[in-house]
Amino acid sequence: MSAGAELLLELKHRAVFSIDEAAAKLHSLSRDIWSCPELAYQETESHDRLVAFFSQEGGWKVDAHYKLETAFRATWGGGDSERADVVNVGFLCEYDALPGIGHACGHNLIAEVGAAAALGLKAVLENTQDKLPVRVQVSVLGTPAEEDGGGKIDLIREGAFQNMDVVFMAHPLQDDAPYLPHVAEHDVTIKYRGKASHASAYPWEGVNALDAAVLCYNNLSALRQQMKPDWRVHGIIKRGGEKPNIIPAYTELEYYLRAPSRAELSVLKAKADMCFRSAAVATGCQVEVEYARNAFDNILRNPTLEDLYENNGKTLGMEFTTDEEVLNNASGSTDFGNVSFVVPGIHPYFYIGSKALSHTAEYTVASGDDRAQFFTLRTAKALVMTALDVLLRPELLQRVKQEFTEATLKEDRRLTGEHTEQSAKH
Repeated sequence: MSAGAELLLELKHRAVFSIDEAAAKLHSLSRDIWSCPELAYQETESHDRLVAFFSQEGGWKVDAHYKLETAFRATWGGGDSERADVVNVGFLCEYDALPGIGHACGHNLIAEVGAAAALGLKAVLENTQDKLPVRVQVSVLGTPAEEDGGGKIDLIREGAFQNMDVVFMAHPLQDDAPYLPHVAEHDVTIKYRGKASHASAYPWEGVNALDAAVLCYNNLSALRQQMKPDWRVHGIIKRGGEKPNIIPAYTELEYYLRAPSRAELSVLKAKADMCFRSAAVATGCQVEVEYARNAFDNILRNPTLEDLYENNGKTLGMEFTTDEEVLNNASGSTDFGNVSFVVPGIHPYFYIGSKALSHTAEYTVASGDDRAQFFTLRTAKALVMTALDVLLRPELLQRVKQEFTEATLKEDRRLTGEHTEQSAKH
């Protein structure tokens, strides 16, 4: 074994040990967040708890309310992060909950994984920075509002990821997996405005906004025959009128549009838009189509990081799923997808000792259960070991960045191609 390989192995062992040493306070952090579930952009207590955690650790420069009210940043090392020879390694924490059922997506564990991995890497680097081929900055970003709104997208817009070289986070699920496909998604609200009138005495004086909403709903249902199998359009009529004897003057629908890539999502949105607007034309209503401020992108894969993570996980006893249905058919969305378009990173999934389905009351219980702790800290260890791989072997970091560049260029070409095709059709 070469001296470099021996050093890498030694540092990985040291990182694992340091995370184990911090297990009690990491569990306490996770439990406190789990016990106080807060919705998107309202994660005040969870934010304050994480800020206090890093402030009390020592050595961290902590920026509370970083770019967003309930976001934060904690940094260590690196000296001047603008220097070209500094590698900025980021760990992301999520901590928002779901309405009604609390931490049914396990974001308390995501926060714990990010904090644990950051502590582990800092502990290793404090006395070995001079042995590394690069100078390192460790950054932790607290990213609110993943469940609703897309806090990471807000932070991208504010430049929070500008100086990062690689980012890591991990999400709890029912299996260990280095990657699961996530689709691009955009929320849209469609509002129809007509004219109220007595529905029995003089209905001809009215303009029926409910008819527009029903036509819109049916238009989208008819569109499904021409939709690709992996496109998704699902929605509800939120407002359908006031009373049966009044022609509805206002109706409102909310839809989620999903496709495997942001390029395909742009095509789906164009088709859906015709469904929205044709319903207004047919009924004489006015229509407002309001897309959410943030659209969620698909996740760009980074095979080198995925392979490193899986290899490190296996040394820790992880058994990664080989179920094709799990690996190929995931259809959720995350704002980490947008991050993957601006900086290379990974978003693996980890087993927490339960097969309960996420976004259920059973998963809320599982994410707060003591049994989840072993698996959560094991995941943090695999992340920090992967970070050490790319820090001690610069050729790997270069490969990671090259794969990122190739993936983004490929997606840009797809997006340009889809737009060109749509323009030619119209």
